[in-house]
Amino acid sequence: MALPRIIGSYTGPERGPLFLCTGGMHGNEPAGVRALEIAFKMLELEPMVNHEFSYKGRFVGIRGNVQALERGVRFLQRDLNRMWTEEIVAHVRKTPRARLEAEELELKELLEVFDREVNTYQPDKIVLLDLHTTTARGGIFSIATDEPESIRIATNLHAPVITGMLRGITGTTLHWFVPDHFGGTETTGVAFEAGQHDDPLSVNRSISAIINCMRSIGAVKPEDVENRHDKLLITYSQGLPKVAELLYVYHIQPDEEFHM
Repeated sequence: MALPRIIGSYTGPERGPLFLCTGGMHGNEPAGVRALEIAFKMLELEPMVNHEFSYKGRFVGIRGNVQALERGVRFLQRDLNRMWTEEIVAHVRKTPRARLEAEELELKELLEVFDREVNTYQPDKIVLLDLHTTTARGGIFSIATDEPESIRIATNLHAPVITGMLRGITGTTLHWFVPDHFGGTETTGVAFEAGQHDDPLSVNRSISAIINCMRSIGAVKPEDVENRHDKLLITYSQGLPKVAELLYVYHIQPDEEFHM
């Protein structure tokens, strides 16, 4: 039986942003999925221990590449996080499921989820947090678009913010999450790299990023966020710049035999 696409959803009593959070866009990066599972359990328990707690908006956790997650590989045929382009999306939308390749089907289902959530909730603001981990050890960081709101949210995650990353690659979720693709609704995307794939703390750091993002977009009150979520990320980022710009990209050659 396939893993469910939706990890969980939570709608507060007050209107607010539609917060979409994806984990496992690459199948060898399960930490984000686990973090989302825990985050929804935390949301269920929070009103019981904090009677003043109130969530503002709607929060949806989504598995990215389900087929790759089931196999524990980055992708089956194509990198799903390089397929969010006008051409590929148009092809996937009009093509019957039976004729789609593995990642094309994943993309189609994700588009359907995003469309359904936006059409159902009718938000004034859409925020995407795309959770990732890295092959190598060496730190955490956030990836922002060049949009001020994206940089603001990324900075509030308390990890170094890398700008300019999207100029060196194409077809990521951050390229897709812009107002033009959502009927002009204010739309912002941020990616968070939580550490190495197999590091247990990558799950903890992803949870902290989710909670801090909720606070940053006004979905939860600052006083409802425990200091440990800040401390975990701030401690791990000590001595690193708050914002850095990507200036050069080295393209790995086939004969270098690099494996993600």
